[in-house]
Amino acid sequence: MESSDSELDLIRVEKAFRKRMPGFCGPLTAEKTPHGQSNPTYIISSQSGKYVLRRKPDGVLLPSAHAVEREYRVMTALAESDLPVPRTHFLCEDPEEIGAVFFVMDYVSGNVFTDPGLPGLSISERESVYDQMNLGLAKLHKLNPEMLGLSDFGRPGNYFERQYSRWSRQYEASATEHFSEMEDLQQWLKNNIPEEDGPPCLVHGDWRIDNLIYKTGSFHLAAVIDWEISTLGNPLADLGTQLMQWEMPAGNESRGLSELDRKSLGIPNNTDYVENYARRVGMTEIPDLTFAVAFSFFRMAAIMQGIKKRVLDGNASNPEWGIKGMNFIPLFVRKALEYINSKD
Repeated sequence: MESSDSELDLIRVEKAFRKRMPGFCGPLTAEKTPHGQSNPTYIISSQSGKYVLRRKPDGVLLPSAHAVEREYRVMTALAESDLPVPRTHFLCEDPEEIGAVFFVMDYVSGNVFTDPGLPGLSISERESVYDQMNLGLAKLHKLNPEMLGLSDFGRPGNYFERQYSRWSRQYEASATEHFSEMEDLQQWLKNNIPEEDGPPCLVHGDWRIDNLIYKTGSFHLAAVIDWEISTLGNPLADLGTQLMQWEMPAGNESRGLSELDRKSLGIPNNTDYVENYARRVGMTEIPDLTFAVAFSFFRMAAIMQGIKKRVLDGNASNPEWGIKGMNFIPLFVRKALEYINSKD
């Protein structure tokens, strides 16, 4: 059976499933999802079940990017925790088998919200969605990496210093032009890296509403997905990612909350959300998130620059989405500088 997408050879995929999954029963079909811009993602349907396949993209890849191996490892380790993740089945590190390194996990049904304004939901449903997001993040950061077998999942040393260095390299490696605002932002970040406070914990790296699956009806958290840039580090990075997203304009493309009346919608403001999180993880003080938010904007600009480079090189997972997304690069940078200035 041939795939409708040239990136996936279903004959080779089915052979890989039969070899590694006892009880698998074909034939299978594949549908490429609009999500998973960094790593092409497919819903695989067969007589024995429904699965998700995540693979590395084609073409020359940036160092340490598209780490599906890390995704597989962390989700496998989290299977026995109280943080819900899809059950993993196998990882294939031989790129010759289907054309790229890939892994397979269960398909988790439920609601995925791309717009954090949650149009169409009631006030109480929105309150539940955001409380579950907050509770899930607190659960993640309270996990003990050593007990999960993840004590070596991140390098030692200052997390934000390492992350700034990594994403600066990634940005420079994929840069197609330079502009002064980005240079200003990079200089501010370099001069304001905070000291590390406390032992490292497991951080998701991209904790946003569209990386969460909610149970239909109850709006309880059903699964956390997209662990590609997870590591050991500073938990404030995940909080910074959330607040960064909410600073963006509202709507499906920019996916922010900046013009919305959150109180009337049942969506918590930043202060209430952070206070709730701090209480749940046992913090004695409300943390300063200025650097974390500014860094999150910078990292998103670097990620989108990588996607822009792949669009221009002709190997983007979703070129149409990538063209839209790359137009946000200057906005991410401008928003970061505005956020920094608002805290002075």
